[in-house]
Amino acid sequence: MGWMQRILIALAAMMVTLTLVACAPEIGSRDWCDTMQHTPKPDWTANQTSDFAKYCMS
Repeated sequence: MGWMQRILIALAAMMVTLTLVACAPEIGSRDWCDTMQHTPKPDWTANQTSDFAKYCMS
């Protein structure tokens, strides 16, 4: 595989990553709280549980 193909693959991977990150609602926002309420509790991480309690339980 040539250097040009490697650069193109790396750029494509970065674009996909940035697109996915840009779509996630900000932690603590109303959209994030709504999304978490519809996510099964066993799927939550410890950080998500803590953030939910901190931002959404007021």
